[in-house]
Amino acid sequence: MIAIGLALGVSLIAALVGTPGFIRFLRRREYGQFIRQDGPTAHFTKRGTPTMGGVVIISAAVIGWLAACLFRQQLPSLTSLLLLFLFIGLGTVGFLDDYIKISKQRSLGLRPWAKIGGQGLVGTVFAIGALMRPDERGIRPASAALSVVRDLAWSDFMRYGLPVALIIMIVWVNFLVAAWSNGVNLTDGLDGLATGACLFAFGGYAVISVWQFYQRCPQLNSEVARACYDVRDPLDLAVICAAIVGACFGFLWWNTSPAQIFMGDTGSLALGGAFAGLSILTHTEFLAILIGGLFVVIVISDVIQIGVFKATRKRVFKMAPLHHHFELKGWPEVTIVVRFWIIAGLFAILGVALFYAEWVVTSQ
Repeated sequence: MIAIGLALGVSLIAALVGTPGFIRFLRRREYGQFIRQDGPTAHFTKRGTPTMGGVVIISAAVIGWLAACLFRQQLPSLTSLLLLFLFIGLGTVGFLDDYIKISKQRSLGLRPWAKIGGQGLVGTVFAIGALMRPDERGIRPASAALSVVRDLAWSDFMRYGLPVALIIMIVWVNFLVAAWSNGVNLTDGLDGLATGACLFAFGGYAVISVWQFYQRCPQLNSEVARACYDVRDPLDLAVICAAIVGACFGFLWWNTSPAQIFMGDTGSLALGGAFAGLSILTHTEFLAILIGGLFVVIVISDVIQIGVFKATRKRVFKMAPLHHHFELKGWPEVTIVVRFWIIAGLFAILGVALFYAEWVVTSQ
């Protein structure tokens, strides 16, 4: 538990102290945000605000994680390395996207095929690694089964052999990575909105990972306790969650309204990818829909807007995603952000409560 607190504290301080220097670095090079002309007019004043703040979030989280590893005097587990690979790898794809936008002064960064290809490459390596090398208990970093709070036994594709399971796993992982990355990216439209929402989402997973650590199974498919969890290295996952929470907390000081820096695609893709990875490694892929409920609502609002407009040429919302709808209705930006944070917090609490309720019922 000390390692979790250390990871949170070190990453928070690293982000809080390191962000101002990164802001000055970006301003000297005039690496500012490009603003869409069809967006809310209030956003035009944000043009030129430094972006790529995700570099700070990623760096601070890694520093916090390293500090915890040094404190525990243990080599990193395969599970933690896979999650960090997904986190940093997708952040790199986002960084390239941000850099092209800034250098070309346009709204389009990487070409769609290049962005999807980069995400797919990172997701595929993660998927393959997650099904390799079971530990001494026979537990792999991830399972080839769908999961809500635990794996659904009927969906264990490993019964068809490792090659089939790998193919299904690669498709499933890439779908989740694309979905959650897009969700965080769409949410990152107002000062501090996505950063604050990620605090709640990753905080929820920190609680879940700690609980799984204390209730972990002594071996695969253990019958010692029906309510135990076949999750590998849950404490390592909790440490990374805490490091990301601390990094977001420190970054939020500079990212809240009026934002002095944006996380950009560097941050949104990295955080979305890490969230997807956590849902897979903790065997809670469908529970994540509730824990990250705000991201789901934002994506659904965008899908509804596009679908209805294509079918009827009419708009359901004044503008999508949903937070821009309330902006155009005249709500102050800070009011929207704080209320959406409350919604994100409620979703995370509800997800953790459902997770715990399932354990109570199963353990009886």
